[in-house]
Amino acid sequence: MREKLLIVDDEPDIVTMLKNFFEINGYNVLTATNGLEAIAQAEKQPDLILLDINMPDIDGMEVCSRIRNFVCCPILFLTARIDEVDKIKGFGVGGDDYIVKPFSMDELGARVAAHLRREHRKREAAKVRFDDSLAIDYTERCLYYDGYPIPLAKKEFDIIELLSQHRGQVFSKERIYELVWNYDSEGDASVIAEHIRRIRVKFKDAEMKPYIETVWGIGYRWAKN
Repeated sequence: MREKLLIVDDEPDIVTMLKNFFEINGYNVLTATNGLEAIAQAEKQPDLILLDINMPDIDGMEVCSRIRNFVCCPILFLTARIDEVDKIKGFGVGGDDYIVKPFSMDELGARVAAHLRREHRKREAAKVRFDDSLAIDYTERCLYYDGYPIPLAKKEFDIIELLSQHRGQVFSKERIYELVWNYDSEGDASVIAEHIRRIRVKFKDAEMKPYIETVWGIGYRWAKN
């Protein structure tokens, strides 16, 4: 399966140049020329993102901050210049590396390949496999089905993490609310039910088995088998 890159830059010539280079080298390439497009394209779960910092509408730092809620792949910032303060800010919002313009295409290709190899090793080491199809990476907070990542919001993954790590144990809506939201109170049952509904829709769209079972009148549990 070819790895998928997302290239984001507000200069069309740079986007075209990078797209052509990486397609020749065997990658599937998504592109975006502004922040809003980048956020939409990131929902397609690329394996790595090359993200320009200086864009007019929503800059790369803000894009990175917004998509880190549902994207766990490496994000490499493209920038004409960078100082220590900006580096710290970039790493703080979820960036993994910086590529300073102008750059050598061969070096860029090597950096991308190195990040992808490292990411592959990390994911394989951290994944917990539930069956032949489902694996959950609790370190990177990603769920994979048949090798493909399933996009999840933060709280959706938190609920999956709780239930899947206690297979067969039944949790009431109130207990899930207390553990996931960290509120020492009676839970908001409607919030939990809505999040479970969204998770189930994503599972169904991915043609997954219904791993989360309803125990009527009590709560929810992760199926034992």
